Amino acid sequence: MSLTDHISKEVISIFIIWLFIGSALIGIALGYEDWFIPKTPLNLMIGFCLLVWNTTFDSWKVILAFAIAFIVGMSMEILGVSTGKIFGSYAYGANLGPKLMEVPYIIGLYWVVLVVITSFIARRLTDSMIGISSIGAGLMVILDLFIEQMAPRFDFWEFELHPVPVKNYIAWFVIAFILHICIKYLVAQSSSRYSLHLYLSQLGFFAGCLYLLS
Repeated sequence: MSLTDHISKEVISIFIIWLFIGSALIGIALGYEDWFIPKTPLNLMIGFCLLVWNTTFDSWKVILAFAIAFIVGMSMEILGVSTGKIFGSYAYGANLGPKLMEVPYIIGLYWVVLVVITSFIARRLTDSMIGISSIGAGLMVILDLFIEQMAPRFDFWEFELHPVPVKNYIAWFVIAFILHICIKYLVAQSSSRYSLHLYLSQLGFFAGCLYLLS
């Protein structure tokens, strides 16, 4: 009998994400920021792969929903970077890996991850479409508030204006709200516990970095 017969894939996934986040925070606290931060795309990819592992792909609609979130997220980011009209004037740095039209591919995957996990979390709190979309989009904006504090230092991205324009958060909320409606219709509820831990690990990482490096 295999180990996974005794330990669910959800528990394994939760352990893995906290292991990586905990290791990164310890490494940064010990002064190895320059080694850990460039590994961010790997960390995000692991989170995405574990999300796929924990999501029930019971129809083609789930694949469609993931594709829509990726395409919309990437498209909005490309338009944002090229025009400065959506989120404000900003540019991506070198630490998020390969880019398409100046936007890292991993950002598209991050849109998928965040929309899906916050949708699963929100569905545990309400059955209302408006409520799910509002809570989910709100959770994404809260996380973005913490990420924005560390993004320039980590060479993720940087806005031309400081502090970050309010329109950035408004745009995040509006785009996320629309995507949450799509996800709710196309993706059945899966692992809300894994989703909660993945969200809290991301929030904990950036909040921890803000504390350690401020």
